[in-house]
Order: sequence, then C-alpha cells, then structure tokens
Amino acid sequence: MFKNIRIVMVNTSHPGNIGATARAMKNMGLQSLYLVEPKVFPSAEATSRASGADDVLAQAVVCDSLDEALAECSLVIGASARLRSITWPQLDPRECAAKVVAACVDGPVALVFGREHSGLTNAELSRCHYLVNIPTNPEYPSLNIAAAIQVIAYEVRMTQEKDGAVVAKRSDSDDVEFATMKEVEQFYAHLEEVMVQSEFLDPAKPKFLMHRLRRVYNRARLEKQELNILRGILTAVQKRF
Repeated sequence: MFKNIRIVMVNTSHPGNIGATARAMKNMGLQSLYLVEPKVFPSAEATSRASGADDVLAQAVVCDSLDEALAECSLVIGASARLRSITWPQLDPRECAAKVVAACVDGPVALVFGREHSGLTNAELSRCHYLVNIPTNPEYPSLNIAAAIQVIAYEVRMTQEKDGAVVAKRSDSDDVEFATMKEVEQFYAHLEEVMVQSEFLDPAKPKFLMHRLRRVYNRARLEKQELNILRGILTAVQKRF
C-alpha cells in the first residue's frame, strides 16, 4: 500500500529539507518521493540530512512540472497553512490519512507540499481534491516542511496499522475506477475549449470561472466512466458549432 503514496515537494529551495523529508518518510515506511523543479538536487547536504534514508533519495523522481508528478494519481491532497479567497475542502491530518489509506489500495495518490516560504500557488492548489492543514500554535504557526511531512506521514502509518486491513477488504469489493489527474486535466482543457467556442467564457476576462469549476469537479472526484460521459457531452456540443 505505502508504495502508492507519493510525497510531492514543489520547487524546494533548501536541499537539506529534501534530505530531512527522506528521513521522515523512511521512519514511517514511505518510499515514493517526487521532486518538482527542486532548486538543488542531488546534493551532499540532502544526503547528509537523510541520515541513512539514502535509498529514498536515490529513487526520488525529479519532474519538470506538478502535472507530470500527479499524472497517474486519482487522489491529490495539498498542504496549505492558510485559508484561500476561494475555499477548498479542508481536512485535518487524521482525516487526510484516512482518505489516503483508503485510496492508495487502488493506485497512486499524492500528498503535495509547496515552497518553504510561500507554499503552493492557487493554480497548484486547484490540482488538489482536498487541502490538509496542520493545527499549530496561532502565536507561532511556522512549521518546517520536513516536520509537516513527518506529521502527515505519522498519521498515515497510524491509520494504516489501525484500519488498513478493513480498508483493503472494502476496496477489493469496490469496482469503481477513478480518473487519473492526467485524464482530469485533459477534461478541463476540453471544457475550457468548449466554453470559449460557445462564448460562455471570454478568455480575455476569465476571472475565477475555471478555478471554481475545478473546485466543483475535484470535490466530486470523478470516476472514469463519469469523465467519459462528460467528455462525450462536450464533443456533442462542439459538433453543433
């Protein structure tokens, strides 16, 4: 199960944080690390901070974009330290772990962590089905990225040890196949194309329309069959232009 859980770090500035993350992951039995445009990697500092988790670093996948890192995933949860102007479904670490453990039985899932000082952009968060927020002291809310990953990884391990067998049994009896993020992104591109062609969306003044539509469909977590139906509707509409 754990091999299907990806820790995705976006544009990490300090290689030491990558090494500390590898150590935190190995402590909790996680092994799949994806790095999106890291500032410095590989790095001797990362290896030093890994403290024996060199194997996690050695098999880390370096990606040119977040979409590349998430392509095969059917569930994506992004870490966010602050509320956004457009609200997104929010989870605490324990709720996050429950969803991750339930979903990873069937395929890759991703936990996404942003830059040390600015986190994830709104565009990056729009790729997520949920956001996870770690409660902290309001007078000192700053949390090191590796420490945040350690907290989430711990909750994942505790949930798996407590509920993993039940989750696996439930999943085996469920024939639902969820759409991957690559397939969902193709749907969003198709949807935007049709809205522009129908003049429902003015590409010069998009405002937050696609962002809000992403929230609607991400909240639903589309199944492959549902996605195929939606793509079919869009194709039928295009034939009328």
